[in-house]
Amino acid sequence: MGKNSLIKRITGSREASLLLVLIGLCIIIQILSPSFLTAKSLQDMVKNNAVIMIMALGMLCVLLIGGIDISITSTLAVSGMAVGMLLKYNVIHNIFLLFLIAILIGALCGAAIGLVVSRGKVLPIIATMGFMYIYRGFAYLIAKSQWASAENLGDFKNFALEKELGLGLLNNVIFIVLLCYIIFFAVMKWSRTGRKIYAVGSNPEAAAISGINTMKIKLIVYTVMGMLSGLCGALSVAVYSSAQPNMLYGKEMDVIAACVIGGVSMSGGRGTVAGALLGSLILAVIAKALPLVGIDSIVQNTVKGVIILAVIILNVVAQRMMQKKNLKRREM
Repeated sequence: MGKNSLIKRITGSREASLLLVLIGLCIIIQILSPSFLTAKSLQDMVKNNAVIMIMALGMLCVLLIGGIDISITSTLAVSGMAVGMLLKYNVIHNIFLLFLIAILIGALCGAAIGLVVSRGKVLPIIATMGFMYIYRGFAYLIAKSQWASAENLGDFKNFALEKELGLGLLNNVIFIVLLCYIIFFAVMKWSRTGRKIYAVGSNPEAAAISGINTMKIKLIVYTVMGMLSGLCGALSVAVYSSAQPNMLYGKEMDVIAACVIGGVSMSGGRGTVAGALLGSLILAVIAKALPLVGIDSIVQNTVKGVIILAVIILNVVAQRMMQKKNLKRREM
């Protein structure tokens, strides 16, 4: 009986099926490249994909309300360049203050999008497309045809190498990733704001009738997305030891892909923090594995796309089979 119950839980959960896919990928890659499942390799993988993993949390919320944001890496570039230039010209060196500035810049960028989408009733894809070009242009204006190299960053570049936040056990970047996921898991599962986000995405009209201020929720969600993008702007500067106006160009698609792989609905109302985490980890594993198994750099994006598509199709087919089984059980 207990065994059947466990099987039902696994087959009835999208997250559980994703976890099986992730474990399967890791086993295959470990067989092909024995150096994959080492502590250093896994730490480097999470650190190098931390930006995608953190922004996936914001994108989860945006997709849950039925929106989308393709301007996130442009927001990241603005905040990252601001941090880089402040360090380059010796204006500010305090790490906490630099992160705070980056988050505030991101919040302003996100709030501007939120106002246009919620108050102006502009389609999210149109609004964020416009802001994508505006914010990327701002990044180039801040740069003024310059960039901040490792030698300009001083002690800030060491932030991604140290373990102060993790009490000497965890890398600072990995600690921030874990902290973000713990906070979002608690907020989305137990807070009123989290429930309102799901309600707005599931049925906006019903949510409005029940007294939820849908415009306020949308504004909050896009502002939070901006804050996470700003945080990731500062993190990117630390992780990659440079600040350039074209940083992470095009990576917004990886963030959206991570959410879609994780089972977040593009039409809103369905998705979980656990799903976003698993989707991000699957992407991170794929990105780490392709060079390790000897895939040529020219075709890596093609192979990556095929694997992502295969994972999504496999997950969707498995879920449909599970739903059919569950329906049959109910009919019986």
